[in-house]
Amino acid sequence: MRSHLLNDTTAEHYRRSVTEGVERVAARLATTERPFTGVTVDALSPLIDRIDLDRPLHDTAAVLDELDEVYLRDAVYFHHPRYLAHLNCPVVIPAVLGEAVLSAVNSSLDTWDQSAGGTLIERKLIDWTNERIGLGPHADGVFTSGGSQSNLQALLLAREEAKTDSLDTLRIFASEVSHFSVKKSAKLLGLGQDAVVSIPVGADKRMQTVALARELERCKDAGLVPMAVVATAGTTDFGSIDPLPEVAVLCEQFGVWMHVDAAYGCGLLASLKHRNRIDGIERADSVTVDYHKSFFQPVSSSALLVRDADTLRHATYHAEYLNPRRMVQERIPNQVDKSLQTTRRFDALKLWMTLRVMGADGIGQLFDEVCELAAEGWKLLAADPRFDVVVEPSLSTLVYRYIPAAVTDPAEIDRANLYARKALFASGDAVVAGTKVAGRHYLKFTLLNPETTTDDIAAVLDLIAGHAEQYLGDSLDRAS
Repeated sequence: MRSHLLNDTTAEHYRRSVTEGVERVAARLATTERPFTGVTVDALSPLIDRIDLDRPLHDTAAVLDELDEVYLRDAVYFHHPRYLAHLNCPVVIPAVLGEAVLSAVNSSLDTWDQSAGGTLIERKLIDWTNERIGLGPHADGVFTSGGSQSNLQALLLAREEAKTDSLDTLRIFASEVSHFSVKKSAKLLGLGQDAVVSIPVGADKRMQTVALARELERCKDAGLVPMAVVATAGTTDFGSIDPLPEVAVLCEQFGVWMHVDAAYGCGLLASLKHRNRIDGIERADSVTVDYHKSFFQPVSSSALLVRDADTLRHATYHAEYLNPRRMVQERIPNQVDKSLQTTRRFDALKLWMTLRVMGADGIGQLFDEVCELAAEGWKLLAADPRFDVVVEPSLSTLVYRYIPAAVTDPAEIDRANLYARKALFASGDAVVAGTKVAGRHYLKFTLLNPETTTDDIAAVLDLIAGHAEQYLGDSLDRAS
């Protein structure tokens, strides 16, 4: 069994095995005609259930054959131009190369003595991102597993900076369309979901700062402690960007921590055309970015950035076996001093490889393309009497629903849209997402693939209309 350990004596085995695996994936990518096969849980489960994990195949080719049957053949492929569902981007090749390198070397980015140059590369990328944001000379940060972890850590820092032992008096302010991780973080931090004050949004799905000011004042008058305002730069459903400069003014006025959840909108940091859409982000106390959303990186590649490096002390714990206090005096850089995690992958390498091969402008150009595609998609939807589109996109998301000419019952229209999404997924021809707006069911395009065209959007809209019409026709037949 030692022949399977990766070391100096097995380097050739490693090369052959990885090459064989890469060739299988490349063959799938080259021949994938649809984003999904339409396989069902009931069809796929027995194939996996019958595999006896206590009886290995002892042959890489045989295992790859099996993997093709239980995974690769039926995977949902985000690179396909008609995958239009969630915040999953196609990935760039330099980042995939970085993934291969970091997995093989297997550095752990908690302490210097486990990573060396990896620590410095991550810190360089944190500095680079902070410069792009404009957080100032005392800024710092750390890579995380994703936006939810970044939001949790940001709110942990805000809780500690609020300097009160009465957790039940703390309040967090976020828009009604902010990410669910804000409420989840409040619960994990011992505040409870009721600690999150939901601020209404306007027709543009942006936080109403007049309402925010009113709630902050009401909080103060009630003897409560405003702990943080979470402004979103790219909401999950609508891609809307809260009015960051106005939010910053209120946070300064009331002495509240300002956190910007830019997990989605961080791609604008590299944009060649639309960077001004997130003006005001430089006034935040903390910022969440997900490179694996709009920087075209493989999952996971994310970070939390902070204006004041000293605030990261709230996540610091010194363990004698790992990062004893003397290392601080010896100026040994340990990333675990800043992180909620201990063992942590060298995910920063993927972004490093991408910047060194493509450059920031290359990333920004790709993100600009999908933003402009969404603008064209908006025009298509707005001109199509079959659909109601909710809001003009700020980023690359379109929320809409099919509206039949002859049906007025809202519940029946809901069912037609739900059916259309389900039938489309089952066909494998395209994948779209869904959400609710004012209690009604809507569909959603999340456009993150520069290879997607307006022709793709138009074709998928026709498919949706066709499925919805089929449902309504069958419904009328059943009723009669």
